[in-house]
Amino acid sequence: MAFVPAAFAGAVAWAAFAPLEVATRDELFEIPHGTYARRMAGDKVEILPDRIELTLGLNDVLLLRNHDEVPQQFGPVLVMPGQSFRLPFEVASTYSFACTAHASGQMSIVVAPTPEAGWPRLQWRWQHRHKAFTKNPETAA
Repeated sequence: MAFVPAAFAGAVAWAAFAPLEVATRDELFEIPHGTYARRMAGDKVEILPDRIELTLGLNDVLLLRNHDEVPQQFGPVLVMPGQSFRLPFEVASTYSFACTAHASGQMSIVVAPTPEAGWPRLQWRWQHRHKAFTKNPETAA
């Protein structure tokens, strides 16, 4: 009976201190085909979140793909139809960008520092797992 609590404590300790590894450092966001047309028709299309959260060393590259028929402005960059734009971040901070993919015309990117071992790393793992599960419950296992 004491095995279960000990195994749980071991798993939590591993999650708090084991190195963090991710498959890719890209955080992908796509602008779907027809977004501009839907907006012009009066649809309140929200395709990108107002705030994107990234973590240095883990998912610190914003990758935007424009599948729409019209160019999209993101900060100083014009992303043409069919193009992708990668924006790596090297400093933890909050960044604000003009963004035509938003009804408000603005977008914030919050880049958090790499989580330290212990409680911050355990929290990061939990949040990352929760985010993956809510995006796609079938493949988040």
